[in-house]
Amino acid sequence: MKKQLVQFGFFTAELQQQIDSEFDCVKAELADAGLRATVQGLITRSNYQLPQALLEGLPALRVIATSGVGFDGIPMPYAQQRGIVVTNTPGVLDAAVCELGVGLLLSMLREIPQSDRFVRDGAWAQSVYPLTSSLSGKRIGIIGLGRIGKGMAARLEAFGVSLAYSGRRQEESPYRHVASPLALAQEVDVLLVCCKGGEQTRHLVNAALLEALGKGWLVNLSRGSVVDEAALFEALTQGSLRGAALDVYEQEPLVDSPLLRLKNVVFSPHAGSATVETRVAMLRLTLDNLHAVLGGNGALTPVQAVG
Repeated sequence: MKKQLVQFGFFTAELQQQIDSEFDCVKAELADAGLRATVQGLITRSNYQLPQALLEGLPALRVIATSGVGFDGIPMPYAQQRGIVVTNTPGVLDAAVCELGVGLLLSMLREIPQSDRFVRDGAWAQSVYPLTSSLSGKRIGIIGLGRIGKGMAARLEAFGVSLAYSGRRQEESPYRHVASPLALAQEVDVLLVCCKGGEQTRHLVNAALLEALGKGWLVNLSRGSVVDEAALFEALTQGSLRGAALDVYEQEPLVDSPLLRLKNVVFSPHAGSATVETRVAMLRLTLDNLHAVLGGNGALTPVQAVG
C-alpha cells in the first residue's frame, strides 16, 4: 500500500505521474481533516513559499521533501522546532544551472535576444547591428563559491577571463578571495550572484553595491530576494549599469515589473534546473528521501539545521 503525501505546488505531468506511481498524493488544498491529522510526508518544489500555517495543521508530519536546492521558502525554524526533517536535492542540478548561467551571460554580453529580434524584424536589410561586448578578458566576480559558483568558475576559465570571489569563508580554490561583495563589485566587470537566499542575504545586491559595480553587468542565478530590484531598475535606467541577466525574481512569476520594459535585461523564467534530465534526477532524489524517512531511515540529503 502506497504511503500518503500532501503535495504543495505543481509538477509537470510526467513528473506528477512518477510521484503518483509511488505515493498516494493529495494536493494541500484538497486534503481532508483525516489526512491532515495522519499524513507524515509533504512534497514541494523550491520555488514555492510553504506557509507555516499549513504545517501547523499537519500534526503528524515527519518530513518535508523539496525538489530543488533552495529551502528559503520553508519555515525552517518552525520545522526544526518540531523535529520535522527537511530534505533538498543538491548536486544533481548543478550542471544544468551552470549551463543556463553561461548562456545568460553570453546572451547579455553579445545581446543574442536583441540580435535575434533585429534579424526577425528585417532591420538587418537597413542597418548593421551595433557592436557588443566580448566575454574573453573580462574580470568576473562571483558572490558565493558553493557548488554553482565553483561550477560557473570552472566553465568560464575556458573563455580566458580572470576570476575572483567573495563568500562567508575563504575556500580552498585557485581563485582570488575578496573580503566583501562590495569590494568585489568595485574591481570586476561582471558580477555573478550564486549565494544562498534567505534573510541573511536579502537585498545583498543593493544600490551601494550596484554603484560600486559601475559600468558593469549583473547575473543572478541565486534567489530573487538577494537583489533589490528597485535599485537594479534605477541602476539600469540611469546608465550606471550596462546590463543584467536574471533567472530569479523577488516575486515569481514576474509580472508588471518595470524591469520588463528594459532592453538591456535578459530574462529566464526560473529555469536553471529546467531540463528533462535534471528534473527527473531531482525528483528521483526527492522521492528517495521520502521513502527513506517514512521507512524509518535517515534522509539521504537532509538540510542542515540553520539559525
